[in-house]
Amino acid sequence: MARAVRWLLPHPLLTLLLAIVWVLLQNEVTSGMVVFGIILGILIPFITAVWWPDTPQGFRFGKMISYSLIVLWDILVANVQVAWIVLTKPNARLKPAWIVIPLELREPEAITILAGTITLTPGTVSADLSDEGHSLLVHVLHTDDPGAVRDEIKTRYERRLLGIFT
Repeated sequence: MARAVRWLLPHPLLTLLLAIVWVLLQNEVTSGMVVFGIILGILIPFITAVWWPDTPQGFRFGKMISYSLIVLWDILVANVQVAWIVLTKPNARLKPAWIVIPLELREPEAITILAGTITLTPGTVSADLSDEGHSLLVHVLHTDDPGAVRDEIKTRYERRLLGIFT
C-alpha cells in the first residue's frame, strides 16, 4: 500500500503546497478550485518525478521555517542598507567585490536554496557555481571586508542549511 501511495504521490509535500498555492491564487475558496488544486498537486509532481531522481532524505521542515524567517528579516535589513548605500555613497566610493564561497553543502537542493537566498538579499547576487559544486561565486555591491561577507554567508546561511538537509 505504501509503495502505491509513493508511486502516486512521489512528493507529498509538493502536492500539498501546489494545491494550497493554487487555491490562494484564485482569490476565493470554492470546492471546484480545491478539487482542481488537488488534481494539479497530484499531476505536476507525478509527471515531473522522472527529473527528481535523488530527493533529499533528511529534510527538517521545522528548521526550514526558522531559516525562512531569518532570510525574510535579512531581506528587510538589506533593503534598508542598500537604499542607504545608494543614497549616500557616490559611485567612486563603492567597493564592490567578487567573493568565492567554498561549500560544505552537497545536496543540489540545498545549494540552490543558498544561491537563491544570496540573490534574494539585496546587495548580493550568486553569479556562478563551480563545475564540481564545491564553491559559489558571489558579487557584493559594497563591502570593506570580503572575508567577513564570506564568513557571514557560511555561518548565517550554509550552517543552517546543513542542519536542514542532513
